[in-house]
Amino acid sequence: MAQILNFRNFLFLPSYKPTTHFRLRFLSTLVSSSSRRSNINAPPLHLRRRSTTTSTTPMEVEENSSVGFNKRRAEGTENSGLPKKNLQLKVRKLNPINTISYVQVLGTGMDTQDTSPAVMLFFDKQRFIFNAGEGLQRFCTEHGIKLSKIDHIFLSRVCSETAGGLPGLLLTLAGMGDEGMTVNVWGPSDLKYLVDAMRSFIPNAAMVHTKSFGPTFGTESTVKSQSDPIVLVDDEVVKISAIILQPCQIPSQKTDHSIDIADSLNGKKLLAAKPGDMSVVYVCELPEIQGKFDPEKAKALGLRPGPKYRELQLGNSVESDRQKNVMVHPSDVMDPSIPGPVVLVVDCPTESHLEALLSAKSLDTYGDQVGNLPKAGKSVSCVIHLTPESVVCCSNYQNWMKTFSSAQHIMAGHEKKNIEVPILKASARIATRLNYLCPRFFPAPGFWSLPNQNCSKPVSLASSEDSFSAPSNVIYAENLLKFTLRPYVNLGLDRSCIPPKASSSEIIDELLLEIPEVVEAAQHVRQLWEDSSQAKEDSIPLADHSEVIEEPWLSEDGITPACLENIRRDDLEIVLLGTGSSQPSKYRNVTSIYINLFSKGGLLLDCGEGTLGQLKRRYGVSGADDVVRSLSCIWISHIHADHHTGLTRILALRRDLLKGVPHEPVLVVGPRMLKRYLDAYHRLEDLDMLFLDCKHTFEASLADFENDLQETVNSLDLNNNNAEINASKVDSTLFARGSPMQSLWKRPGSPVDKDTVYPLLRKLKGVIQEAGLNTLISFPVVHCSQSYGVVLEAEKRINSVGKVIPGWKIVYSGDTRPCPELIKASRDATVLIHEATFEEGMVLEAIARNHSTTNEAIETGEAANVYRIILTHFSQRYPKIPVINKEHMDITCIAFDLMSINIADLPVLPKVLPYLKLLFRNDMTVDESNDVVVTVDESDDVVDVATSAS
Repeated sequence: MAQILNFRNFLFLPSYKPTTHFRLRFLSTLVSSSSRRSNINAPPLHLRRRSTTTSTTPMEVEENSSVGFNKRRAEGTENSGLPKKNLQLKVRKLNPINTISYVQVLGTGMDTQDTSPAVMLFFDKQRFIFNAGEGLQRFCTEHGIKLSKIDHIFLSRVCSETAGGLPGLLLTLAGMGDEGMTVNVWGPSDLKYLVDAMRSFIPNAAMVHTKSFGPTFGTESTVKSQSDPIVLVDDEVVKISAIILQPCQIPSQKTDHSIDIADSLNGKKLLAAKPGDMSVVYVCELPEIQGKFDPEKAKALGLRPGPKYRELQLGNSVESDRQKNVMVHPSDVMDPSIPGPVVLVVDCPTESHLEALLSAKSLDTYGDQVGNLPKAGKSVSCVIHLTPESVVCCSNYQNWMKTFSSAQHIMAGHEKKNIEVPILKASARIATRLNYLCPRFFPAPGFWSLPNQNCSKPVSLASSEDSFSAPSNVIYAENLLKFTLRPYVNLGLDRSCIPPKASSSEIIDELLLEIPEVVEAAQHVRQLWEDSSQAKEDSIPLADHSEVIEEPWLSEDGITPACLENIRRDDLEIVLLGTGSSQPSKYRNVTSIYINLFSKGGLLLDCGEGTLGQLKRRYGVSGADDVVRSLSCIWISHIHADHHTGLTRILALRRDLLKGVPHEPVLVVGPRMLKRYLDAYHRLEDLDMLFLDCKHTFEASLADFENDLQETVNSLDLNNNNAEINASKVDSTLFARGSPMQSLWKRPGSPVDKDTVYPLLRKLKGVIQEAGLNTLISFPVVHCSQSYGVVLEAEKRINSVGKVIPGWKIVYSGDTRPCPELIKASRDATVLIHEATFEEGMVLEAIARNHSTTNEAIETGEAANVYRIILTHFSQRYPKIPVINKEHMDITCIAFDLMSINIADLPVLPKVLPYLKLLFRNDMTVDESNDVVVTVDESDDVVDVATSAS
């Protein structure tokens, strides 16, 4: 009871009295929460993670809501009372005499070909990263690369392929520790467009150290910029310079956004003014290695041991102790110095950029020959090519490579031989084990479902015009391949860090040794799909394996909803691409759901970073391209980064795949704040999309639209993709009229601009009809400002005897506290996909963050009478499987990354859970010697999880 009183003070209660029903339900919720915390069956203390977040933010309980929520957070006005973080760069004491230095290929995108690989330049006290494509943060977590050690990030181009992982990386760094961190981010002048776009959801303090260089849009300093390197970093450890490549293009190919500038060197035109086209070659020069000091020579020249020895080693001349006015120079007593190694990072994305690369005279300084003649000067030790194979195969590019004949060339562009080698081995291992146990819900990952390829045979560099065999100094990159720079005696390739290749058969063999019972469990799971009578006759006894206990409800005959009558397997599949929250982890990517409608296309619900990579892991490289081509709509729940930062990569790929093919722009439905980001990003890349505010897809707004369709409406042009959509005048609200939270959805605004909105609603209507859907309706939920859930309902069907069968209904909660609008929207749904960020013992944390616990998600589904509940969006504190109460699981299943749920398999869905528990029986508890301390930044889902001894 004391807990109830304390919680009562923690809430703002409305002035009116709730109904008896909700008063009892509210008290029941609190009492049950209290009893669960003290129950002997509750999770042990070490499973109740400590959080540094203690909220005194006002909460509210409304008349038609039985749970608390963080009002100010939902309104977007939350203020923790703490001073704003002033994110600082790490100050490191440099070591000019580095004992270890190397350049290493970070294989992001090597297996999925969805993003550019990254390159790390490593020193004792500094780390430099070249390119930050999607998945970089997850890659670093997988391979133990500490983000806090990164000092500089350099972009070879500014686009979704090379910078897709930057927003999440900056947010994670900003949330680290008490003060937060940031890094220097370098890129060509296009970087300013990306920074402007990211300001819509990233604190400005996280981006104050972004620095652009090179010619800006519309300037005429092109020729000089291409000829002269731009020095970016120059200290005692390394000198890093940038050489800008701008594509050359004949006047007939000029685009509307480009400006031609004459190049006096070759008479061609430089396409100087289209943002996003600039590429960069980075030159990394280490200082020369000083020769060894010879004390015998010093003595012979009349020097006594002492401070003068040190001066000579520092490069200063000194006077002889034996003969006055006779100077001893360093060259007299030192062995010859060894030139410092030079590394080139080359990104030449198109043949148009190749023209600029060939004319970059400043690179001639580092070549070791001109024609057939040797050339004096600095020599390049290693060239890392991020250039795609289509350009590498050009004879001009191959001839350019020969000017660095003494260098080691590492081809890090997308090579097909890397597709079968998963980069994220931890998640691949989980996916393979799940596939063995239940292949229906966990199909084989795309990279292991492909026909076997001979990966040992090197890919030849060849084109239709010219055949070229790779010389001995050209190799193809592998994940974590190193080229050692220091110590000098080890200069060269180092393969010691390349992860061993693991096949699916090896992973299964390991599983069978670890959990022998899984063989019979897999057979029993297969029987779940058999006819019930046949399954009873042929069921496999599991008496000796107590780990697999069939819950009592599994033998009960449930009531199958009418919409599943005679359902076809090609009607609907729900693919959980990402099931984690906040930031990607080894085992769970951030949120994304693919609604596969097969021949009718598909939709994405949320699109966190790495969504494209997950699609390629699920469907294979070419299969994922087909999925992206057929996307008709992408729906985004709210502006937090873990729900939308993969969007631009998907849109850019779709644009490229459909270039030259007649098609319609894809429709993006999301919160108004997302449009600000997309509008700003559109200046960098054309995303080929139309945007519709979620508020215009409320039920009341769609009803108004349908009514107005009966009237004459002027024909409108849909080509204005960037038309501003004003605030809606919709009367649909989350809370009862007159309640304190009504202002969240009823803020005054200008009337709906029908001339802008209605053409988009017509587009939406056409999209959902082509997809076989009856409705797509958004509704407000309680999380942050402009947060929404969505309802998808299929058209009715008529069976062979003329019976009308209702369409299925899918509801996705987005991020939310339990709320009446969600229950109303979910009424009698076939599937409710509900966030379950926290375990049941963390109700107060869920309230403070406006998330839900597992039990709250299940209770919402039960209150709405849904058929099946899929729990997702788990906190990354639960890396493999969340803590779940055994009660109320008769209609519920836990989501895993790449889980694919066919609508025909819904009756079996909850029955698989006991077997998943068997598979993760060693991961259900946490070592008591460790606890997870979570520090949360002001920008909601920015969470840094640090492990410390208790």
